[in-house]
Amino acid sequence: MELNASVAAVVTGGASGLGLATVKALRAQGVKVAIFDMNEATGAAAAAETGAVFCKVNVTDDASVDDGFAKARAANGQERILVNCAGTGNAVKTASRDKATGAIKHFPLDAFNMIIQINLVGTFRCIAKSAAGMLSLDPLKDGERGVIINTASVAAEDGQMGQAAYSASKGGVVGMTLPIARDLSGEGVRVNTILPGIFSTPLMNAAPDNVKDALAASVPFPKRLGDAAEYASLALEMIRNGYFNGEDVRLDGSIRMGLR
Repeated sequence: MELNASVAAVVTGGASGLGLATVKALRAQGVKVAIFDMNEATGAAAAAETGAVFCKVNVTDDASVDDGFAKARAANGQERILVNCAGTGNAVKTASRDKATGAIKHFPLDAFNMIIQINLVGTFRCIAKSAAGMLSLDPLKDGERGVIINTASVAAEDGQMGQAAYSASKGGVVGMTLPIARDLSGEGVRVNTILPGIFSTPLMNAAPDNVKDALAASVPFPKRLGDAAEYASLALEMIRNGYFNGEDVRLDGSIRMGLR
């Protein structure tokens, strides 16, 4: 797909980190972009910085997502591009014993479900609603109507201790990529997923320097954290390259995560 001012895009989680880097990369190509994000302050600031449209959206809520797409489409027209970056995580063992008291507890199911609802169901909710809109578009000269890029994680394949919910949610994103690509293939909509490794994002940057240094040293090459612009670069290649479809691609400096 050619990227220019005739094309509209929606980026979920677009107010910071990987999402914001993607917004900037798309805007640099002239693409009209709408940012879906829960954080109103950072979302408004990101929109002002990039010239995007901010839509306050909770991806776990049907009405909120519908309102977001309505606002985005009123401003920019029907999107041909959806990039799903909205997500979160937690770290809780499936069952564990308190070292001091010996009390046994298990992963709270509401906390497990919350991660699934945001990372997996929220991603699918945005895919389904965006794809339905894309089907209303006339195809481009190559028959293409749209492109969807999802964000999983290397934890989908080598999750660490405490990542049962996170890994399950991201593994679900990987698992649904090919079926969705097949569902939409007859309509000219491509679907791909990126599995980032350890990236320098606002959440990661809040960690102590010694923690970040140790994580960077664990990457085989290059021995550093990933840059959000590198994620955006791959997302744009997946959008531009018309033969890129149904794929799940690790972007991780060849790291394989350890036990913890």
